[in-house]
Amino acid sequence: MFFFLSKTVPYLFMPLTLIILALFTSILLKNEKLKYRLRILALVSLVFFSNRFLVNQIMKFWEVSATPMEQLTTTKRVGIVLTGIIKKEKLPHDRVYFAEGADRVTHAIQLYKAGKIQKVIISGSTGSFSKSEIKEARQIEEVLLMCNVPQEDLIIEDQSRNTRESAVAVARIINDQLKGSKFLLITSAFHMRRSIGCFSKAGVEVEAFSTDFKTGDYPPRFTTYVVPDPGALNTWHVLFRELIGMAAYKFMGYI
Repeated sequence: MFFFLSKTVPYLFMPLTLIILALFTSILLKNEKLKYRLRILALVSLVFFSNRFLVNQIMKFWEVSATPMEQLTTTKRVGIVLTGIIKKEKLPHDRVYFAEGADRVTHAIQLYKAGKIQKVIISGSTGSFSKSEIKEARQIEEVLLMCNVPQEDLIIEDQSRNTRESAVAVARIINDQLKGSKFLLITSAFHMRRSIGCFSKAGVEVEAFSTDFKTGDYPPRFTTYVVPDPGALNTWHVLFRELIGMAAYKFMGYI
């Protein structure tokens, strides 16, 4: 039940959903004053949530900042890559289709090639309601193998469906095979706080290596301040979904 709710409830509280709900309600109401107020609220909300500058500044407070490569010593480390970045329904299935977040994989490869990590754990199954036999961890494994990361340096966990399940499953692998190692958690910057909380709860202390940033470090431009950006709505969607997920995980005692 928690898995079902975690995948559906957040969509009810997304900014665009609330804006559409306000407009739809204004059509149904007979009170003209209330109709007017709802439409003004919807318009102001649309302007606010489509502003790239505002969401960029707010998201920066939430994302865990990037770690410079030179700060990572050559101490024995294992990289933990969380999935949730592949389009599993796209045909044909003779290749891997990355969605947003592909640098979870490319940065893991870079870290491995630079000697910053010596092994890679890839954790995650489908993360959706579909009964697809395609496992994300296995697809990412194929990519790493094509990039000449040796099979013996890859550990695959392909059963978990969410971050909490990944943390518990990876903790078991660590207790069985990797005691004494240090661990570098490689996931999206916006997802890092919840991920670290889950792994800490599972008894695994990790260092953060954030990827897939939704923010930019570009200098402010006129267009950033004024021109509505549909991409800003998506960034708000990501932030709201993560905040709701964080609250739900805390309520359930997962972090």
